[in-house]
Amino acid sequence: MAAKPEPRVPRHIAIVMDGNGRWAKKRLRPRTFGHHAGQKAVREAVEFCLRRGVASLTLFAFSSENWARPEGEVSALMELFLKAIDREVDELHGNGVRIRFVGNLDAFAPELRARMLGAMERTSGNTALNMNVAVNYGGRWDIANAARLAAEAIARGEFSAAELDEQRLHTYTCLADQPPLDLFIRTGGERRVSNFLLWQLAYAELYFTDTLWPDVDHACLSEALDDYARRERRYGRTGEQVATS
Repeated sequence: MAAKPEPRVPRHIAIVMDGNGRWAKKRLRPRTFGHHAGQKAVREAVEFCLRRGVASLTLFAFSSENWARPEGEVSALMELFLKAIDREVDELHGNGVRIRFVGNLDAFAPELRARMLGAMERTSGNTALNMNVAVNYGGRWDIANAARLAAEAIARGEFSAAELDEQRLHTYTCLADQPPLDLFIRTGGERRVSNFLLWQLAYAELYFTDTLWPDVDHACLSEALDDYARRERRYGRTGEQVATS
């Protein structure tokens, strides 16, 4: 059962899980070894969010650009996805986690796509935590896809082009039904967003850590939340306005 949200705990956390390959290389192992090790950190992150009362956790598992990686690594990742779904879905479901795969799922093999859809259907009624797994996802794709869906709605006569504003376009993005993104975390030492959740990042707080993803644990995530709690979120207002609101 999910905990009640604590003061200053973000409702929605997104994580770029970077550093699996470098973690493996430091141990003179293949990159796939790091991807397997990274699954433990995923479990840590899910448990952490459940304990702290976070409503949504979005994980960047496979970007639309990742297809350019070596064929062997991509194949291993696909196999890892299959095994992870089969192994983890029972426990996630038992803990009340709602699983969603966001991105262009049409690019995946039918067997893997069917497993994804099955996991989403099985956990659709859960409310303890929204666990969004971004696969074959890109922030530009998300915005372009939202624009296409909005254009199709306009063509059907549901509303006029003049009525298309930010709020309406947002309803067509992948995570429109979730709380706004509060905290973006990237592990592995890089300081960029890499085409992840570009629309949703507009007012998110950004946190970067040098810790490689397989080494991320509750202590590392707590440091990120402590840093977040010290931020003053003004949304265009002055600090004085925030203090008196």
